[in-house]
Amino acid sequence: MATNSNTATTSSHNTFNNSNNHRADHLTNNRLAKGTPSHGNYPEDHPNFLVYKKMEKIVEHMQNEQSGVPVRTVKSFMTKIPSVFMGSDLIQWMVRNLDVDDQTEALHLAHLMAGHGYFFPIDDHVLTVKNDGTFYRFQTPYFWPSNCWEPENTDYAVYLCKRTMQNKTRLELTDYEAENLARLQKMFSRKWEFIFMQAEAQSKVDKKRDKLERKVLDSQERAFWDVHRPVVSPGSVNTTEMDFKKASRSKKVTKGFSRLGSTGGGSRAKIADDPQTVETFTREVERLRQRLSRRHLKMSDITKPHVQFFEQYAEYDPFIVPPEVANPWICDNIELWEQERLCSKDPSSKRVKRWAFSLRELLKDPIGRDHFMRFLEKEVSGENLRFWESVQELKRMPNKQIPTRVKEIFAEFLAPGAHSPVNIDSAAAEITRKLMLKPNRYSFEIAAEHIYNLMGRDSYQRFLRSDVYKELLAGAKKKSSVRGLRSVISLGRKDPNNTLQQPPVTS
Repeated sequence: MATNSNTATTSSHNTFNNSNNHRADHLTNNRLAKGTPSHGNYPEDHPNFLVYKKMEKIVEHMQNEQSGVPVRTVKSFMTKIPSVFMGSDLIQWMVRNLDVDDQTEALHLAHLMAGHGYFFPIDDHVLTVKNDGTFYRFQTPYFWPSNCWEPENTDYAVYLCKRTMQNKTRLELTDYEAENLARLQKMFSRKWEFIFMQAEAQSKVDKKRDKLERKVLDSQERAFWDVHRPVVSPGSVNTTEMDFKKASRSKKVTKGFSRLGSTGGGSRAKIADDPQTVETFTREVERLRQRLSRRHLKMSDITKPHVQFFEQYAEYDPFIVPPEVANPWICDNIELWEQERLCSKDPSSKRVKRWAFSLRELLKDPIGRDHFMRFLEKEVSGENLRFWESVQELKRMPNKQIPTRVKEIFAEFLAPGAHSPVNIDSAAAEITRKLMLKPNRYSFEIAAEHIYNLMGRDSYQRFLRSDVYKELLAGAKKKSSVRGLRSVISLGRKDPNNTLQQPPVTS
């Protein structure tokens, strides 16, 4: 059973602070060598910087030895957990010392500060705060967001590679970290040897440190990467997404922003008179308006048509609904397909019902296509289907036959005084005339799409409501029921005793 010890002396805190300073000097040199901006180059008038400073001032008050959050070393049976505090103590301190109404508001504020990495749970990669006995630890000031951190993937690769070299259960890679390491190893395959050497050198330096000191530093470094390479899970806060701070440093924000903070009282007049700045802001406003008008769909709305599709076609999938004859996918019997091919005069009920799914399903079935063509001829609109089929055949023809066939289709359906003219709008007709200057297999694509949509909205809907389709559907249902009765009778005749099983008669 773990016992709390309040004997975290000042000397032990100084030891951790000194070790953090040594690591900070080492990492600062690496940042300068890579050209990463340091704290001195950070724009202090930046909005995010002001927010960071406010949070860091609160954290400094939390770390006060007399009036701050009680930090202690927790002793268990064989181990010590140094420099930790409980989530309940943190929430109580915030309620007492900050301008918050209740524990719910304090928990929300603590959750946001943990999302930026100012303190972190020692046993979890998800940066949240719980109002219970969960242990947390403060982050070293070197890793605070105000230091303008933008770590690269190579730094992350060195960190993960170093974790694999340390034989500690607490340092084992999680599933998402192992996936990231494999992805980085593939990305940096050419310089992976250099990354491995850097990780090995850092691992040797870490082994020379004191055990408790190393445990604290490892947890702080892990929390830093949890902020900048977060685990994707419910409740996690990703503070590394593109924000105003990063956009301004990568020169993606308008040029007038830097002048906005550096000029004096006449800055507004300068910006109003600068045509380049006004034009830039005008484009930005237009872009934001386009984003507002963009349609955002919920996942439930996206999945709904997919669910409806699979529910509609489940009856026709032999894996889901066993067919009346043998399943051709799991045996050598092809009777199912032969039966569908031979019953050209009397289609089954399932086959006729499938014609109502869509116009494409109707035209895919040769029997359905023939019935639909006869229906169109009665309505004196059969040229629409013939034109659409001619265009589909044109796409599959050899190249040498295409120019001649294009002229024939145009003369039959679209030319003035054509034998079977189709009704297309003026826009499609103009596009088709321009494409006729250089005939190809897609010259009638726009016109064919217009005719297909016209048939789907008009002729196809009338076909489904017509007596022809209703009679086909009713006759197929009647014949399928008769066929089922005949199969039962034939099974009874095949009985060797020529008797059917009778239900027992009760006296």
